Amino acid sequence: MKKTIRTIGLALTLTAGLTGGAVADTIKVGVIAPFSGPFAIWGKQFQEAIKVYVAQHGNKAGEHTVEFIYKDSGGPKPDVAKSLAQELLIKDRVDYLAGFTFTPNALAVAPLINKAKKPAIIFNAATSMITTKSDYFARTGFTLWQVSVPMANWAWDQGIKTVVTAVSDYAPGRDAQNAFKVAFEKKGGKVIDAMQMALSTADFAPFMQQIKDKSPDAVFGFLPVGPPTFAFVKAYNENGLKDAGIKFLGTGETDETGLQALGDGAIGLTTAYHYSATHDSALNKEFTAKVSEMFPGSVTNLASVGAYDGTHLIYKMIEAAGADGAKAMEIAKGLAWESPRGPVSIDVTTRHITQNVYIRRVEKNDAGVLINKEFETVEAVPDLGLAK
Repeated sequence: MKKTIRTIGLALTLTAGLTGGAVADTIKVGVIAPFSGPFAIWGKQFQEAIKVYVAQHGNKAGEHTVEFIYKDSGGPKPDVAKSLAQELLIKDRVDYLAGFTFTPNALAVAPLINKAKKPAIIFNAATSMITTKSDYFARTGFTLWQVSVPMANWAWDQGIKTVVTAVSDYAPGRDAQNAFKVAFEKKGGKVIDAMQMALSTADFAPFMQQIKDKSPDAVFGFLPVGPPTFAFVKAYNENGLKDAGIKFLGTGETDETGLQALGDGAIGLTTAYHYSATHDSALNKEFTAKVSEMFPGSVTNLASVGAYDGTHLIYKMIEAAGADGAKAMEIAKGLAWESPRGPVSIDVTTRHITQNVYIRRVEKNDAGVLINKEFETVEAVPDLGLAK
């Protein structure tokens, strides 16, 4: 009997830790992201953007003080992400979760937030189906369907007829590959090969040789931002694809954090994305200037804007709902605002961000700095992966 009572008591403690809101007037937000290892740039960009938002708007949302607690997931490690989420919910008693660079990490916490009824705001993880796994997910990043379909449509309009797709072999990569193929072949184009490369791939030369041998009009790639994207673009140039007239089409492969290191070989590379650090708006100029002021040498990129807007969404949810997770999610649905990336809103059904997608080309500005120059806008694109 004593053992049974102890077991019941433990279960009640766990449930209380998961479902109980903060008694004090401080609302805690747990941010799970990689702060170490090869993808540590994500945690850095997330944290800087959050701190910039707080510097601009203060640490109070309505009557509530907002506190951020950071946990290092170290990379695509779902077991670690789940353990950290449990720690944040039970020990730290957070009211919101945020961050999530990788799809497997986001999916791992879905059962926990369903039980705890705590919102989780996804700053990046870009597979469409994630938000279907919990009513407590909302996303301020992007999805691969959202940017790959505009890229495919633009490519066809430029007279590109044949493409090889080459993506990292995990859920977002497969989403990008499927999205591009569906849209491109619907237009009349042909994907002549669909390559999937292990996430651990460091040497892309063999893949580039295979692509070159097939002589497509273009290669469409997707890899997670960081060392893989840098190595992929470098291999494209070094293996003669550009010289062979095979055009480069991508999404985040010319990310600002590694763009200068690519050198002049990056000039002319074309991508479709939801943000460029040089987006021409007063709000983006304020945002990038504040990042430079607070963190000299830093640049803004997709991770920055995903975290900045995610923080804005969390503030609005806290202001209206405090620690009431169910009410906060209702507040999020349909919320619209002006972002450094342009006008955005949270879709009522998918809880994913609707936003402009920009066709961009790498150019040098007047100061000789490489930039992702936006030259065409596809307005108000939803998550086409869930709209299909």
